[in-house]
Amino acid sequence: MAKLEGKIAVVTGGSSGIGFAVAQRFAAEGAHVFITGRRQAELDKAAAEIGYNVSAVQGDVSSLADLDRLYEQVRQQKGVLDVVVANAGIVESATIDTATPEHFDKIFNINARGPFFTVQKALPLMTRGGSIVLLSSIMGTKGFPGIGAYAATKAAMRSFARTWTNELKDRRIRVNSLSPGAIQTPALDGQAPTPEVADQIKAMFSQMTPLGRVGRVEEIAAAALWLASDESSFSTGIDLVSDGGLVAI
Repeated sequence: MAKLEGKIAVVTGGSSGIGFAVAQRFAAEGAHVFITGRRQAELDKAAAEIGYNVSAVQGDVSSLADLDRLYEQVRQQKGVLDVVVANAGIVESATIDTATPEHFDKIFNINARGPFFTVQKALPLMTRGGSIVLLSSIMGTKGFPGIGAYAATKAAMRSFARTWTNELKDRRIRVNSLSPGAIQTPALDGQAPTPEVADQIKAMFSQMTPLGRVGRVEEIAAAALWLASDESSFSTGIDLVSDGGLVAI
């Protein structure tokens, strides 16, 4: 039997990268998945590629009105929600001596405020319990230079998971965070000014990682599936690290 048969899921940032891989895997495992993203064309392409068990709702997680519109569509189509994967996020580099207030606010609005209200506004629909998965990152525990604001938002995901585990336990809602390491995504390539530099960055991370390579989005989707499904029914409040051993060794 499919691991998410009959479940209803929301995956933010579901049009590319990790979010798309998660949505695709969830649909294959029997869930109806609502994917969100800021760009309609990319959403439409993602929905067409998934092909079934999917609804695409354009929106920005930093906009409360967009979140309201998303959950109204979930309510109208399905009436209930079982799984939320708060994945949408951005990476922009700036060191402490160069970061602007605009940089800080943009990162926090999307990466921390967005997941906070993504979850808050989902709760009225989660009437039969469920699972919340917050996409964190090993960057929340490592001190890599140039990504201070981003790393802080990912540390916030770990804190949210702990707090909400206690706050939502009586509703039978489990909350966990998922921390990928270096994963082959458009976001990883986008941090480099040229493809050659992107290859150098991936080679650096591969050398730092005990398994000797960067991860694949399908591997993170498999971890998200475990957290979303009843396979992890006795796990809540944890941070599941999927990084090839990068932070452990």
